[in-house]
Amino acid sequence: MYSLKMCFMKYKLYSITTLLIGLMMSSGVINSVHAIELVIDDRTSGDLNSNLGLEWRLFTDTVMGGVSSGNLSLDTFEGRDCLRMQGDVSTENNGGFVQIALSLSSQEHLDASAYTGIEIEVAGNNELYNMHLRTAGLWFPWQSYRSSFTATKDWQKIRFPFTSFKPYKTTQKFRRDKLERIGLVGIGREFHADLCLASIRFYAE
Repeated sequence: MYSLKMCFMKYKLYSITTLLIGLMMSSGVINSVHAIELVIDDRTSGDLNSNLGLEWRLFTDTVMGGVSSGNLSLDTFEGRDCLRMQGDVSTENNGGFVQIALSLSSQEHLDASAYTGIEIEVAGNNELYNMHLRTAGLWFPWQSYRSSFTATKDWQKIRFPFTSFKPYKTTQKFRRDKLERIGLVGIGREFHADLCLASIRFYAE
């Protein structure tokens, strides 16, 4: 009798579980699990291409008459493969930045409305850096949405909720469904930039 009772209970539990899974699938709840994260780059490409198939590029203020210098390379730091941005930021000639940037879509923009923010794994030289986001609604190259972080000498994960980004020289509301480009930037003061990026992804909570 005991074994029959146990079998019945297991069958009942299995039936309830199957029913719940079916309900979640039909309502899209299970599909949302796949939106927990979207890897932008985890350095498995072995080159300057991200997981999105688009290439990281280096920009400095020389495009606007500045004299900052920089270099983007593939490197290994403390056992981790990474992109490494190095350079000297100068504020001469109204300049003042070194940046690595990635377009997020080969189309017009990327819709990140399913996500809470962006997570990076970085190490550096204990200096302050920015993350800049550009959206489809921005016209001028100096416009962006910005958040700051300190890159310590040890690897660390840092999360940037979309709500932490502040508009810079724009009155347009931030649109996470209209993302075009992301940048990691040494900016605003004279210093030596040395930043290693091991991974970057969208996360959801």
